[in-house]
Amino acid sequence: MKTMTCSQLGGPCDLQHHGETADDVINAQDRHLKEAVAAGDGAHEQARKDMKWRWVHPKKAMGWYNDTKRAFAELPEE
Repeated sequence: MKTMTCSQLGGPCDLQHHGETADDVINAQDRHLKEAVAAGDGAHEQARKDMKWRWVHPKKAMGWYNDTKRAFAELPEE
């Protein structure tokens, strides 16, 4: 199990996401951003837009995804 924060994933806060894989924390971040924006949290709105925009531009999305996977791999196990 490893931990990455919302801010490590491009968001504005330090909420921790835990997972066995980078995909686990990326999916947790996606859920967190959706929930925060739905609750009216404007600070997370830009991060949510950025995440949605990435997937419209596959080359940039893959760069972010690979960077995130690399950062996750470098984290110590908990």
